Amino acid sequence: MDITGSNYNHFLGKKIGDSVDGMFVGEGDKTLSGYKLEITGGSDLTGRPMRPELEGSAIKSVLTTAGTGYKGKRYVKKKGRVYRYKYDGLRKRRRFRGSVISQDTRQINLKIVESGNRSLDAIFGLVEESETVEEPSGEEE
Repeated sequence: MDITGSNYNHFLGKKIGDSVDGMFVGEGDKTLSGYKLEITGGSDLTGRPMRPELEGSAIKSVLTTAGTGYKGKRYVKKKGRVYRYKYDGLRKRRRFRGSVISQDTRQINLKIVESGNRSLDAIFGLVEESETVEEPSGEEE
């Protein structure tokens, strides 16, 4: 779902792990109002991932092991073929974005902490809202 207009300003300055209201996500009838969401990550305009342990919103160069933003594999070419090896203790310097959402953030990953009144299927149009699920009763006819 897209976050546009003044709703985007609500997310500026928030950090990974902060909770936000779902009414700022989506537009019109497709908002997640009533839902409580937690920010779990994101990426900037060049695709760099955000790391929760980095303060601020600047780009920082970090010596890292396998984890968010780096798989920890080395590619080796042998006899014309390329093989992937995962060595223990392999570290590499990578550039990451800090944990604070800024103007350069293009993707925000959210997870649902509390559900709202409407189901997600109804919000995204997968199921009509007028349809009701009939529960079987205990009586047999």
